[in-house]
Amino acid sequence: MFRVNRTENRLLKLEEKRFTDLNLREREHLQEWLAAQPDALGEELLIIQKEFDGFADTRERLDLLGLDKDGQLVVIENKLDDSGRDVTWQALKYTAYASSLTKAQIVQIYQQYLERYCAGGNASAKICEFLEAEEIGEVVLNEGNGQRLFFVAANFRKEVTSTVLWLRDHKIDARCFKVVPYEFGEELFVDIQQVIPTPEAADFMIGMAEKESEVRGAHGEQKTRHKLRRAYWEMVLEAMREAGVTLYQNISPSKEHWLSAGCGMSGCHYALIFGKSELRIELSLARSEASENKWLFDRLMEQREKIEESFGHEIVWRRMDDKKASLLQSGKPCDGYDNSAWPEHVAWHVDRIKKWEAALKKPIADLNIAIKSRSNGQR
Repeated sequence: MFRVNRTENRLLKLEEKRFTDLNLREREHLQEWLAAQPDALGEELLIIQKEFDGFADTRERLDLLGLDKDGQLVVIENKLDDSGRDVTWQALKYTAYASSLTKAQIVQIYQQYLERYCAGGNASAKICEFLEAEEIGEVVLNEGNGQRLFFVAANFRKEVTSTVLWLRDHKIDARCFKVVPYEFGEELFVDIQQVIPTPEAADFMIGMAEKESEVRGAHGEQKTRHKLRRAYWEMVLEAMREAGVTLYQNISPSKEHWLSAGCGMSGCHYALIFGKSELRIELSLARSEASENKWLFDRLMEQREKIEESFGHEIVWRRMDDKKASLLQSGKPCDGYDNSAWPEHVAWHVDRIKKWEAALKKPIADLNIAIKSRSNGQR
């Protein structure tokens, strides 16, 4: 690895080091780095436990346990300068143990992690947010035999790489990540590269798997909730056309639990929400800069009384200071998947989105002008 000296237009070679030479330890350093920054392993992961020892009748401990964006468990085993001979056997044991974990157990494991290491939080809500799901009841976790194994070390012995390649041949998603520390003066750098499979090979294999899945006609659209959502949105969009609502005239039915439409301001949109236990409409303020979203929210908040009077129903105002976006919401509880009640639900959505747009259209238009002036440095 090289550092670029732009002043002299030269490369400066960084000195490759061993973890032991730098007094870096597996649990205190490498494990903590990955727990705090799991996307260093090339994808979005949610770490739900570290040093996990919750397996019945055994004192085995796995280094890190995570979830991927498909809700599958990811077992992460870390070593430092040498992978050792037995790491694959250890990881296979942990994965076998983890394969039997239920959704309730996974949520509980993550809740314990939040309370011990993250000053608390709602595990179910955070899992839903990570998986972009409306509620925990519709989330599928640890399905089938799709558990994954990640091995992290500076060097991998042949016994390890051979085993990982054999596992991959048998449809087990096992991967090796080479992590190497470098030193330059007082600065410390760490290079993490996926070496088995290479990212290019992984993309090819994923593409082949998706093609095979498409040929079989499997996944996604066959799930009951996806069918229900698409059928419901078809009814809603038809009802809107009949009622003369043009806001969603160019929107197609979706298998998702939401339908979005532009509100006239970049980065902000209206949304209809169809959940198992709630109907909702929203205004999402989700521009690229959090400060702009909070500014827009505060300006709308100044008009709260007038907006709510025009809308005629209760609005939930969510500034969400810990998030980039802010939300305005209005909803009602329901049994969303009872299709005998859909005519009532559809009528609710059509009526509320008409009032929603009418109440917010002018305030948003005014703010659109104001924020463009604000962005240009005018006040």
